[in-house]
Amino acid sequence: MKWHHVQQNWAAFYEAIVEKWPEVDEADLDEIDGDQRAFVAYLAETTGQEPSEIREELREWLAGEIPSDVVMDPTHDNHSIALSGKYVNEGEDEYADDARFGDDDEYPDDGDR
Repeated sequence: MKWHHVQQNWAAFYEAIVEKWPEVDEADLDEIDGDQRAFVAYLAETTGQEPSEIREELREWLAGEIPSDVVMDPTHDNHSIALSGKYVNEGEDEYADDARFGDDDEYPDDGDR
């Protein structure tokens, strides 16, 4: 993941941040509000490590996966839906309820019922 993923979804990353750096305080994270430089300085002060060590840990942490609660955030869903619009037939709404999708039984015994 990239820092902009973290910055855009700062509060959603609190659990992952606390898991990686248990010394942090969520109230302090609120004040940092996704500012990477402030976060590195805060971690260096909180953990007693050098900023260079913190930056290396942060690089390793960013190499991991985006937490599922961030991926499942509705804003990501809406973005994905909007991108899918190019695959929707003309005259159809990509935001329309698709509950009936696959239920037309055009192909019997295909497992859609």
